[in-house]
Amino acid sequence: MTKKSNQWSAARKHLGEADPIMRKIATAVGPCTLKPNRDHFSMLCKSIYSQQISTVVAAVLFGRFKERFPRKRPTPDHALKLLNHSDPNHLQGCGLSRQKRKYLIDLSEHFLSGKIPSRRLSRMSDEEVIESLTAVNGIGRWTAEMFLIFVLNREDVLPVDDLGLQKAVKSAYRLKHLPKKAELTKMAEPWRPYRSIATWYLWRAADAGDGGW
Repeated sequence: MTKKSNQWSAARKHLGEADPIMRKIATAVGPCTLKPNRDHFSMLCKSIYSQQISTVVAAVLFGRFKERFPRKRPTPDHALKLLNHSDPNHLQGCGLSRQKRKYLIDLSEHFLSGKIPSRRLSRMSDEEVIESLTAVNGIGRWTAEMFLIFVLNREDVLPVDDLGLQKAVKSAYRLKHLPKKAELTKMAEPWRPYRSIATWYLWRAADAGDGGW
């Protein structure tokens, strides 16, 4: 068993002991399958692509975008050259709006300038990562929190603005209303220091998705 598997086992044990409802959910869902992803730039590109369109459509369009790169792996330098190409038809078929194109250019420039220090992200605090990512046009706190959970696998992130999590909590805890931020934060206290893992279990239980991550 890997170190990460051991870690998620400890998280599952803690959640089960701290919250009977979480214990039932974790038993029904099974082991947490979160795995880190070192391709930080590509994952953030994908998150921008996924904005305001369905996950399925985003996957198709982003796949076409990746085909423009060596080994189908977007990198900041290649992306900047591609996105700044003088031929307006160069990205035809990729479904890239003018606004998203600007966002991807800004993201590429932040990586190339070191404003987003990709090699240091794993050693930065959650808030430092959020501050670094949200400086990019088109990336808000929610996207940064998804990055922390799905890419860096930070253990104790609670995305209180996520509608999928709110709906999952409402269903699992038989609430009459969607929980407000303060209420959700209070309910999640027993889950510390594994609120990310609890969130993942609630998403899976409600099949609420993960915003394309």
